[in-house]
Amino acid sequence: MFAQKLRPLALLALPFLVVGCSEDVGKVSLGLLTTSDIFIDAKHDPKIPGVTCHISHVEANFDLSDPSNASIACRQTGKIAPQHLANIDQSKNGEVVFKESLSILFKTLKVRRIYDKENNTLIYLSYSTKETKGSYKHSLSTVSLYQKTN
Repeated sequence: MFAQKLRPLALLALPFLVVGCSEDVGKVSLGLLTTSDIFIDAKHDPKIPGVTCHISHVEANFDLSDPSNASIACRQTGKIAPQHLANIDQSKNGEVVFKESLSILFKTLKVRRIYDKENNTLIYLSYSTKETKGSYKHSLSTVSLYQKTN
């Protein structure tokens, strides 16, 4: 009975879920005449230790700015063990590794990891789940898994 009463509250909280480890590393104000800011987050791939993605996005505070634009840059920031690759989705669709709500109107920023086995590269695609002005905003970054030989 108690769980049934909490279910509507849980559904309201769903758009605000964040998947993956994240830390706020920067904030840039867009000026005095706007309430929008650019936020920069560092997100660590939960299945591939040694990969960090920096994502910048606009957070609009009560104005009509579009928070869909986001940029991503991913780099190797530690050792990547080959056994970690065995635990990831290696299909052409890859898997969502980060997800964050951008607005209360069901607009979500997602980051999907795709493994390009032929080129030994991890691809990180950030995208908005809501069409904006005829386009789905997206950005791409790659992490080469090239190992130096001695």
